Amino acid sequence: MSESPHLIDSRTAQPPFFWGIDVGGTNIKLGLVDDNGQPLAYARISTEENRGPQAAVDRIAEKLKELQSELGSEVSEQIVRIGLGTPGSMDLPSGMLVEPPNLPNWWHFPIRDAVAQATGLPVSFVNDANAAAYGEFWLGAGREHRSMILLTLGTGVGGGIIVDGHLVNGVNSFGSECGHILVDSADDARLCVWGGGRGQLEAYASASGVVERTRDRLRAGGPLAAASRLGGLLGGSDTELTARKVYEAAEHGDELALEIIDETARWLGIGITTFVHTIDPGLVVLGGAMDFGGPDCPVGIRFLNGIREEFHRRTFENVYAGTTIDFATLGSDAGYLGAAGYARHEAAGGE
Repeated sequence: MSESPHLIDSRTAQPPFFWGIDVGGTNIKLGLVDDNGQPLAYARISTEENRGPQAAVDRIAEKLKELQSELGSEVSEQIVRIGLGTPGSMDLPSGMLVEPPNLPNWWHFPIRDAVAQATGLPVSFVNDANAAAYGEFWLGAGREHRSMILLTLGTGVGGGIIVDGHLVNGVNSFGSECGHILVDSADDARLCVWGGGRGQLEAYASASGVVERTRDRLRAGGPLAAASRLGGLLGGSDTELTARKVYEAAEHGDELALEIIDETARWLGIGITTFVHTIDPGLVVLGGAMDFGGPDCPVGIRFLNGIREEFHRRTFENVYAGTTIDFATLGSDAGYLGAAGYARHEAAGGE
């Protein structure tokens, strides 16, 4: 889906209705969906993280009120619940943000109850990556499956696990944190961008991990580094060398960039093998901004095939044959759609 999703006419919508809220470090996405997951209203507001969480909650409530007024009382009176997805760490039972790394001014804030109080609606609270996973499960790549794993590849690596229709949230609200599984046990293994965990998947397969590995290879020198178009970015500002630049170089046949992408696929294949051997979901979906062009690009296809090949090398033949690994389909809409879907699930008595 696009950044501005196609909205259906409220007269054709199927009640009841559910708000989905996807809180990010830069923007907050708000969408109202019907019982079939079709969006009736959508807005995006700036997070303005430095102003603190209560200011954002107030602006969320104001925007929801504005959108509901535009839709009219017939729709507003049939809105039954809000789904709220935020970055971790969190305490789901108490509705607390604990210490989310990308929201440093929001730590130890009771966001679930604050949103409920400001809007007058009950709130279902969920991790943002879990919300995205539920969106893909309900409406996207997983809609024909009962279980699935979503990996979100961005600055870090997020994840969501669904088993028999239920999200794995965990006792400590840390369930489905797929980016923090260990893939390298060496004492000098890489550190991940959030929290400094050593040897975790995020340190190797995130956009930040791609940049750090590329920077190390360029500094180490050698024929591929000398010939790479990425060499001119070394020593510049932190924003000049990005995973996007690695992808663009790979599109032009840059051998170092292609090798970095192949290595990223290998690390993901290792991690996915561990997930599948634990959960056996039948489906693993890759979302997030770092897809190296995705399914419509030769580099993206090479990336996906590299993941599949590594998984094939490390798993059992029947498991490989029974497991689909593919790209997600909902794009950046997955978070708010999944948050709304999770609210729908809880409103129906789901656990």
